[in-house]
This record gives sequence, structure tokens and C-alpha cells, in this order.
Amino acid sequence: MRREKNELFQVRIADMSDTGEGIGKTDGFTWFIKDAVIGDLVEAKAMKVKKAYGFARLMQVLEPSPHRVIPPCPVARSCGGCQLQAMDYGEQLRFKENKVKNNLCRIGGIDCEGLFEPIIAMEDPWRYRNKAQFPFGRSKEGKVITGFYAGRTHKIIECEDCLLGVPQNAGILACIRNHMEEYGIAPYDEETHSGLVRHVLIRKGFKTGEILVCLVINGNVEELKAADVLTRQLLGLPAGEGSSKVATVVCSINKDRTNVILGTEFVNLYGQGSIMDYIGNIAYRISPQSFYQVNPLQTEHLYKTVLEYAELTGEETVWDLYCGIGTISLFLAQRAGKVCGVEIVPQAIRDARANAKWNGISNVDFFVGEAEKVLPEQYEKNHVRADVIVVDPPRKGCDEKCLDTIAKMAPERVVYVSCDSATLARDVKFLCGRGYEVRRVRCCDMFPQTGHVETIVLLSHKSPDSHINVKIEFGEGEGKVPLDAIAERAKKYQPKPKITYKMIQEYVEKKYGFKVHTAYIAEVKRSLGLTMYDAPNVVAEELKQRKHPPKEKVEAIKDALKYFEII
Repeated sequence: MRREKNELFQVRIADMSDTGEGIGKTDGFTWFIKDAVIGDLVEAKAMKVKKAYGFARLMQVLEPSPHRVIPPCPVARSCGGCQLQAMDYGEQLRFKENKVKNNLCRIGGIDCEGLFEPIIAMEDPWRYRNKAQFPFGRSKEGKVITGFYAGRTHKIIECEDCLLGVPQNAGILACIRNHMEEYGIAPYDEETHSGLVRHVLIRKGFKTGEILVCLVINGNVEELKAADVLTRQLLGLPAGEGSSKVATVVCSINKDRTNVILGTEFVNLYGQGSIMDYIGNIAYRISPQSFYQVNPLQTEHLYKTVLEYAELTGEETVWDLYCGIGTISLFLAQRAGKVCGVEIVPQAIRDARANAKWNGISNVDFFVGEAEKVLPEQYEKNHVRADVIVVDPPRKGCDEKCLDTIAKMAPERVVYVSCDSATLARDVKFLCGRGYEVRRVRCCDMFPQTGHVETIVLLSHKSPDSHINVKIEFGEGEGKVPLDAIAERAKKYQPKPKITYKMIQEYVEKKYGFKVHTAYIAEVKRSLGLTMYDAPNVVAEELKQRKHPPKEKVEAIKDALKYFEII
């Protein structure tokens, strides 16, 4: 049955995507519907129709799911930042845990039976974010407004009190907005590159109560009228819970035409330009540009789980890859013999070293550079070793060269912290193919009301079931193994050179005269049951609808795979 744009239809929601869209099917055709919840029967309007799937707008809920709740935020649907706010918290946790299980099973080939420990939930899944960034603009009526960008747009949804942020945000934003109105300070206009105030960044130390306010401006500090008055007003705001007060006010100068929020120049209007906070008993100094987990309450649970999985006794050498400002490194250093952290951002490493010094921790070293370059270099040139390796990569996961070096270094344990369970599953599959096995898995709900979840996985070396002793004699004569036979056998089993997608593309173009996309090669390999690790963007492809190559291109790709002896 052909689907048409703007057609109205009914569908039962059976699943949800990673981005929180409801998924339902009509006659085998898949629909993605924002704001729908698993179990809902909805009426929706087709907005974008592809060959095998489409996107639709929720028009009305005909039969609500037993897990549907009324979102407490009045702009939840228009803002889009909280994809799961219409789902009760218990079902959110089940959805996230199932998503991780499905990816580890489907992409990673892992039998998850008995591996998962209960997800770490929040007692109160609101007001957990210690950082928020608010763009400023004008309403249609011309008044100064602030809030959040609607999904995939730069249209500001007016909101000064996000229920995921701290209560003090609303008072700070109102203070700044009123000051702008009183002194005629214009908000930034992206189209004309005019106006002064672009964003306000607010950070709070949950343990210390200290608050940092950073105004991002399209000009010099001197252009911010009555800056001293604004600073006094911010410092004079009433203390919130736990005596929370503004401790420092900073200006970030950003005059570029860019979507990047912070500039590179910072001017302190009051205070040191940074605040302090604690995770456990480790203190961290946090500046406007510092990377720091946005949910400090759950971060402590996350790091305690990492520490538990690492099984440290005080003698181990630990490598912490993608270490940021050293949050995990310093946590591990309390129980390790030595910790080495690696991070590509120089400012983050400067913060990490400063944090180590501040806490009096001397058994840590930090290296600036890409993990996939630093680790192999240290292993091959300096012959470093590791008893435990902890990785906490960005959403794209670990580079294959980094994983290969981890396998060569053969640490007893690898603790993998992931914010994307699909790339986690891909990387775990690689390590399991190199002698490791998954021992424990636990999810941590760092971002309630959203589709995101952190996962901690413990991998360790496979243990042999038993040992046998075999005596072999080499040479000529009865009962001996000829050396020539060994040489021939070695040639037979010599590893084949790595065949790349580019080589396959070049072979097809030269022989058949047309080009083939890497996604087509991936689809043919997938249909033949071949490994997918080397496919570009393989994880993204796994989660999308399949690209079906034309028959002639399928045959050409199969011919190339035969030519290179892959099949």
C-alpha cells in the first residue's frame, strides 16, 4: 500500500528509537512518531515518507499507554529536550536497559543472560543538571527572551525554569533579562550578527553551593552597560537551598559568526572565574569551559561502579583513556599504584593536573593527545604496561587502533564506560574476538527524562577450562615433525592483507565502470554474514533502515569479495 504525505492514520506504538520517537507499524511499514509512548494507540499525520519507513506528527492519543503521564513541564513538547517526559520513570528505566541489552546482543553478539545488574536509578529524577546554557533573543513582540532552541532549529522556546536544571537558574536569568531591558542592551541576532548578549552559561557545585555565571557577548566587556550594577544584583540574589550563592561572574568574548557558544577570551567581573565541587572526596575546580559531568549525584554512583569493576588493590598500573579533566583518573588513583590519563584537549589536561595537585594526588600522569596515538606509542616505544585499562570515549566509541593496542597490552581487566550502547557493542565485540569476555554490565541513568543512558561493562581475559602438556620433536625420522612441513603450513596460514572498502570500490569501478557506495558494500557483507567492524559508520547503519543496492551492484560487489578471497 502506497503511503502519502499528509495522510492521517492510526497506529499502536510498539517500541521507541534511541532519540525517543515512538515506533509503530502499519502493514509492515515503519513509522517514527515524536511524543508517542510505548503502548499508545495514536492518530498521526505523515510528514515525510520513504520507501520502507516514514516520519509522522502526533495528532492525538486515542488510547493512552498505561505508562503515559502528563509532562510537568509546560513546554516539554515544543522544546524537545526531554524526549521521555511523557513516560513514567519506571518505564523509562526499563526502556533504557532493554536498549542496551538489545544492542549488546544484536550488534555485539553477546549472550546477556546473567550479566546485567540493576540499573542505577535516581531517587528524584528532576533538578539534576549542574550546567545549563540559555540563548537570548527577542519575541515577536520585541521583548527580550531566553530559553532553549526547539529541536533542529534556532527558534527560542521561552523558558527560564527548566525542571532538569537547578532552581537558581530562573532568578539569575530574570535578573539578567531585566537588566538588559532597563539599560537597552540588545540580545544577539544570528542573521544580522548584531546585538550583544548571545548566551548565559550557569554552573553550580552541588556539594559547595557555589554558582558560576558566564555571559557570552558579541563585543568587548566595556560594551556591557552597567556591568558593575549587574554583578552586584547577581551577587545579591537570595540564597537558595544549601545556601547556594553566585560566587563568580565571567564574560566570554565571542565575536565570531559561529554556532560555538563560548569564545576563547574570558574576563572576570567578580571572583576567580571558577567554582569548586566534589565527587566523593575529590575536589574539582570548574571553569566555564571545563568538561564536567552534568549530573554529579549519579556521577558519584557511576565512578564507584567503575572503581568496583576495576578491582584495585593498591598495586596496579591503570590507564584511563579519554580522561577529560581527570575525574575518573583521580577517583581511581585513591586505590591504584599508578594512573595514566590520556585526553586530546590541552585545557582539559591542564585542569586535570591542577586538580591532582589541588587534591595532593601524586600517583597520576597525564598525556595530551589522541588515545589511538598516545597508547600505541607508549606501548611500542616505551614498553608501558597496564593491569587495568578504563575507557570512557565519546559517542563514536574507540578507534580500532586503540582497541588493538589494548588487546596487545593484555590488561587483566578492561572497564568500558559508554554513552552510546551501539558503539559500545561494536567495540566489545572486537575485544571479545581478541581474548576477552564480558563479566558484568550495569546501566546508570545519568539523564532522566531523556533517551540517553550510561553503561559500565567489565571485560576480563577468558580463563582456560583446563591445560594439557604435549611433547613434540622436530626433524627427520619416525614420529618427528619435518621442519619443511612446518614452513609450508606457516605459509598457508599466513594472515591475509587487510582488504579495505576503497579497494573493493576501485575494483568494481575498474571492471564494471560504475561506483558503489560503502553502504551497499556493507549491506552485501551483512547479507553474507561477514564481519562489519571495518564498515564506515557501521553502527549508524545498523540503526537505520537498510540501503538495498541494485542487483547488478550486488553481483559486482560479490565478484570483488571473491576476487579478494573474502568469500
